[in-house]
Amino acid sequence: MKIGRILLWLSISLLGATSVAFICMAQNQPINALWFVTAALCTFAISYRFYSKWLVTKVLVLDEKRATPAVLLEDGRDYVKTNKWIVFGHHFAAIAGPGPLVGPVLAAQFGYLPGTLWILIGATLGGAVHDSVMMFCSLRRKGKSLGQMVREEVGPFAGTIAMVSILAIMVILIAVLGVVVVNALAESSWGLYTIVMTMPIALFMGCYLRFFRPHGVLEISLIGVVLLLAAVWSGQFIHSSPVWSKAFTWSSPTLAWAIIIYGLAASILPVWLLLTPRDYLSSFMKIGTVIILMGAIIWVAPLIKMPALTPFIHGGGLVLAGKVFPFVFITIACGAISGFHALIATGTTPKLVTNEETVRSIGYGAMVTEMVVAIMALIAACTMEPGQYFAMNTAGPKEQVIEKVNKAGFHVTAVEMQQLADDVKEETMIGRVGGAPTFAVGMAQMFAQSIGGKSMMSLWYHFAIMFEALFILTTIDAGTRVGRFLLQDLLGHVHHSLGNTSRWFPNALASILFVAAWGWFLYGGVTDPNGGIKALWPIFGIANQLLAVIALSLGTTVLLKMGRAKYCWVTLAPLILVLAVTMTAGVQKIFFKEAAGFLPAIETLTAKALTVDKEALRVVKAQIFNNKVNIAVTTSFMILVVLVVISNARVWWRILVRKESIPLREEPAVYS
Repeated sequence: MKIGRILLWLSISLLGATSVAFICMAQNQPINALWFVTAALCTFAISYRFYSKWLVTKVLVLDEKRATPAVLLEDGRDYVKTNKWIVFGHHFAAIAGPGPLVGPVLAAQFGYLPGTLWILIGATLGGAVHDSVMMFCSLRRKGKSLGQMVREEVGPFAGTIAMVSILAIMVILIAVLGVVVVNALAESSWGLYTIVMTMPIALFMGCYLRFFRPHGVLEISLIGVVLLLAAVWSGQFIHSSPVWSKAFTWSSPTLAWAIIIYGLAASILPVWLLLTPRDYLSSFMKIGTVIILMGAIIWVAPLIKMPALTPFIHGGGLVLAGKVFPFVFITIACGAISGFHALIATGTTPKLVTNEETVRSIGYGAMVTEMVVAIMALIAACTMEPGQYFAMNTAGPKEQVIEKVNKAGFHVTAVEMQQLADDVKEETMIGRVGGAPTFAVGMAQMFAQSIGGKSMMSLWYHFAIMFEALFILTTIDAGTRVGRFLLQDLLGHVHHSLGNTSRWFPNALASILFVAAWGWFLYGGVTDPNGGIKALWPIFGIANQLLAVIALSLGTTVLLKMGRAKYCWVTLAPLILVLAVTMTAGVQKIFFKEAAGFLPAIETLTAKALTVDKEALRVVKAQIFNNKVNIAVTTSFMILVVLVVISNARVWWRILVRKESIPLREEPAVYS
């Protein structure tokens, strides 16, 4: 039996290594998407079976008998003992936002190779470790947030700086997620109707489990899935009805306000009523659709049409400015390593689980599952005709976009782009920037080749748009709740009553303040004359990775305090890489013209302001102001995070060089 297992895992390892090698070497010849699926699945299996097992047994040393915060502090609101599969669904739904879908699609402009390698390596050795260590630390400290733990383990100064940094970063993160949702759902009655219907379904599921059948997880899961599929199916009738289609067709500003109101409700209402059941419900759609998409890829076995490397690796890209280093690393965040995950792994998930062993299945397992999602998104983008891909993701007037794409060496015509729009029943597919429509087209093409043919393209396209919106909204609601916790931590230092999470008024006040902050950036993004996403996404990537730097710094500190200095490389290695990448990207986004830097943009716009009429001048002034805000935000993030890293490094110096014994601030073990 042992020999059989050894042979099995050797075979999986060889198959995975062969797949990755073939992807790397087949640069000037067509390559089948099945190589990417095989590489992702083998990497998933090997990393989860061996690396995660070593991580939780040798580095973290989990104790399955130790009582968790949900057991010790259950209050029916934030600390709730929850079935581990529901928690997995909630956690995966919360962390799997637009990053694993939009990021790989945008990064495809560099070719398929850079993104593929970063996703596979970054997720298994960086992102999954980051998530697991943060979840472990929070479980041992009553489910405390990242900022609270930095304060306790590193010091009050570092903790305050970390909390301010995290809050500021989260404001930008959630605002960008909202912009992506608006771009996906604006003027789409079918998608909006389905998303709206998930909310009453989630409320019904929460009440059912709370009051009628507390242990009926399987039955309410089946009911929820049936209701969700019914909502998706019935959306086509809403879309075809003149009356209902108009009712569910909202403008971008209206959608922005709706998202703001939803985020506020998700933050204030009890976690069992809306947040957990809706995320659990969404996880069925997410995981199920990813499995079906993988099945479609295997069935169709499409060829990858995007080259391994494009000329844009040297900069000058039509989708994103800047060179492949460092921008592929910050463009693909959630699919490889994401600081936002630390907020979920410390903000909500540790308050729900009932056993420490879930650090492996939820912390590590959900991240490598997201890795597979990111590979699927990359495949969806790279199986499209490159000319169509670039035409969809290049902003500007239609004629200019077509000219730009052809001039860059990727053939496309206005006729074929109009045919694509007709196939998915949209007005136009030129300049549909943001990545979400591109993923939806790639996904719809593979589904249509599997089921229904070309006549089903419009159905599958709108299904994909709804699918993406589900991914993102679950991140917005969970992120808003985590942001409320963090803000209450800070307000508690102003007056202790404001930090009391068991009282309604402090909860509502913190929720309103936090939602107002990210809502301001969201509304500005959807009314930006340039669409918002092109300027905000690089800042989103930088902010997200800087958040990972804070988390990995804390993880390294905790491992050193635990006396596991020989293992601290598991967090220190990804920390060094991510810090170098984000600092380089930050400097380039501020100063470098080839990276569409903010300062060069201000200089260009200032000169333009002297030559335009009064109406155009108003727009130019708004763009100048936005670039100044971007400079201030990016610079502040970089300075604050460097201060946190230096504070952690001082602790490392005391432990490693001065040989001081600094105690951990974890709670005493209680066994249930």
